[in-house]
Amino acid sequence: MIRSVSLSLLTTTILGWFHNPAPAANIPGAGFTVASYSLALTPDIQNKTVLGRESITLRANVDGVRRLNFSANALIIDRATLDGVALAHTVEGDALGFDLLRPLRRGRTVRLELHYHGRPARGFVGSSTTLYTSYFACDWMFCSEDKFGEKAAFSLDLRVPAGVSSLSVGSLIARRSGPDGSEIHSWKAPRPYSVYLYGFAMGRFTHASEWAGSKKLTYISDTTDSAELKRRFAGTREMVAFLSLKAGMPLPVSEYRQLLVDGGEAQEAATYSVLGTESLPTKPNDSSEDWAIVHELTHQWWGNLITCETLKDFWLNEGITTFMTAAWKEHRYGRVAYDAELDVAKSRLKRAQVKGFDKPLAWNGIYPTLGVRRAIQYSKGALFMAQLRVTLGDTAFWSGLRRYTRDHAGGTVTSIDLERAMEASSGQDLQQLFAEWVFGDEISD
Repeated sequence: MIRSVSLSLLTTTILGWFHNPAPAANIPGAGFTVASYSLALTPDIQNKTVLGRESITLRANVDGVRRLNFSANALIIDRATLDGVALAHTVEGDALGFDLLRPLRRGRTVRLELHYHGRPARGFVGSSTTLYTSYFACDWMFCSEDKFGEKAAFSLDLRVPAGVSSLSVGSLIARRSGPDGSEIHSWKAPRPYSVYLYGFAMGRFTHASEWAGSKKLTYISDTTDSAELKRRFAGTREMVAFLSLKAGMPLPVSEYRQLLVDGGEAQEAATYSVLGTESLPTKPNDSSEDWAIVHELTHQWWGNLITCETLKDFWLNEGITTFMTAAWKEHRYGRVAYDAELDVAKSRLKRAQVKGFDKPLAWNGIYPTLGVRRAIQYSKGALFMAQLRVTLGDTAFWSGLRRYTRDHAGGTVTSIDLERAMEASSGQDLQQLFAEWVFGDEISD
């Protein structure tokens, strides 16, 4: 996201856990790592409520875990069990916690199962006939939104009314009849992803598909027909080819879906994007409005496949993606369009600087507003990538980006990983440049 929409779960990062200390009592996600989330959901489109069952497989990563904490939300838990044994739960501050009968030793794997219902406070959007999630996964399921870089397997059995289509992370692997004439659609992610990338949609959708080499592109909407869908998303195939070349690896999903909705949405999910009609160009070949489709597509590599370890390095997700949007415009429309996109970034950063706020990209403090955070992590991040390109030259720069992408595919990164990749590709010492733009007073080696 770059203009009107951003990750709305931009919260402070949690501290890392070292050695084997007992975890702090009320920090969501402290003391354990989630391996998988398996959900069965029955959403109510009109009332925007959900009935759910969630199975969480997790592993203690310290000794003495006495409480399992997740981000608190507005949902009501009807029953909770750990390996089949009933658990009580309490809410303390922002943490929903389950007190264990016996502490977990490091390395112990358990399964927490939750039955719940309610109306999510955030994240359920749509009309009387359509429902889609808009960020805030930890409001319609149970997870820890602060564990930004933690990647877990995800599967979903989504119960929908007969005749209704669905969309979620990964592939639709099965459909079967449900109670009262409903259908159950089973979705499974192709690899572990961070929880902020989970989502789903349901409605009476029109579908249109085409191929970008071996990758299937599917366009979905309840607002228009298949011909209009193909017209609105006509540039996607060329974008896939361009980004695959620059990343040094193909689109990381076998099928990439784009859901067109009313409004100004511009949101990436693990294997699809949600795009509002107001975010797309109103006329063809308009370089000034051509950003949303390529920006969200770019996240399939930088952000989704490769994810910053914590929000401290969030610029690696959004700064690279904002820069790649400019690079796409250069490829599609010429150098003037590239410069114009970077000028937008410069003007946003300048507004923050005029207000007396400018920080290194990997600054770990509290931003005064979300707009200022965007000015640093999106706009300044893009300008730094452009400066790296000038410093290294095109050959070494793109080689470094390919190295960074291939080396860390499927994992998490910090800023030093990008520095090392760029140094390896160029043979240059970039410590001073990264200190100036990224680390500030921190040491980058």
